[in-house]
Amino acid sequence: MPAPTSAAGRIDGRIDIVVHLGFAVLMVASAVRYVMRHSPVDNLWTVALAAAVCALYAATAVLAHRGNAGRTVPWMVALLAAWAALVVAAPSFAWCSFAIFFLARTAFTGVAAYMAGGATAAATAVGLFRMSGWTDVAMLLGPLAAGALLTLTYDKIERDAALQRRLAEEVTRAQEQLTATERAAGIAAERERVSREIHDTVTQGLASSLLLLEAAQRSWPEADAREDVAKATGLLRRNLADTRSLVHELSAPGLESGPLAEAVEHAARQHVDNVRFQVTGDPLPVPPELRHALIRVTQSAVANIKLHSDAGHASVTLGYLPEAVTLDVYDDGRGFDPAAVPPPSETGGYGLRAMRQRMEQLGGQLSVESAPGEGTIIAAQLPLQGTGFQPKETP
Repeated sequence: MPAPTSAAGRIDGRIDIVVHLGFAVLMVASAVRYVMRHSPVDNLWTVALAAAVCALYAATAVLAHRGNAGRTVPWMVALLAAWAALVVAAPSFAWCSFAIFFLARTAFTGVAAYMAGGATAAATAVGLFRMSGWTDVAMLLGPLAAGALLTLTYDKIERDAALQRRLAEEVTRAQEQLTATERAAGIAAERERVSREIHDTVTQGLASSLLLLEAAQRSWPEADAREDVAKATGLLRRNLADTRSLVHELSAPGLESGPLAEAVEHAARQHVDNVRFQVTGDPLPVPPELRHALIRVTQSAVANIKLHSDAGHASVTLGYLPEAVTLDVYDDGRGFDPAAVPPPSETGGYGLRAMRQRMEQLGGQLSVESAPGEGTIIAAQLPLQGTGFQPKETP
């Protein structure tokens, strides 16, 4: 198994290193203490058994680190047997029980882990009780109580670690779901935006061109027919330019620079030549996203006048207020019932919805006042505050 790379894995790795180093230091110290307190005859066998315990400990630790549970079990069993014999024969090595306990919990899981920890504590208790001459009960009960305390503490740590892993996994899944949701929402918003752009430019322009060509066909070869064909040709050329603009980041001519009034008037006269245009208030700089929305709303509203209203007169008014910019489009045509507008379909019906969405996305409002036979007023208002623009105070 590769070395752990997560933060928790690095911490576990450092703890293992500390435990192993502690075992080595305690084994050396215990061996020195035993050799200094016992005869050479006793030293020979005890030191040999201690060396065997060290070798078994090193092999078990390496296998446990690699995660090879099947091969770790027999080595751990052999280590526990050798360790029990060592600590009973030479209680001076009892201090190394802590490292043996932690290694057993690393190598085993479930009931086997509890049995290995209990065997370590029992062997240590027997060794210390024997060292006291079988008289000091504290020497017997102390290691058992310490083993129970270590077991409970280790279990608590393992439960907390498992809970943290589950929480981390849940957070990761939630983040992935959120990313997928945001991606889907972004795709849907982009589709809606592109559909509005196409409706307000290409679709409206093509519809107006079709009307002009049909009128020219009815009156051909009169002079009016030639004029209608020329207008249709101009509209188609502008549609081609708009389509190319949509392909290139959906930027419209005159959108990023030039006076807003000129851009709005130009957009209005694309569909109705005799539209009356006026500006009220003192012109103010308008952010690009607001300019874009006002131009598109103008195109869509005036195209609807051309296609549906049969109006004799139409007007567009661009107004500047201290903290907002307004747009009013009026015609004296046949009018309609705003509450009875059919939902969007393949045959149309996107205009009012697209205009309202443009305004609402920028914090503005769009209202429609109309009735059958009484003309139509489309009023839009966009706030200049909150868009990065702060109007200057006049002295």
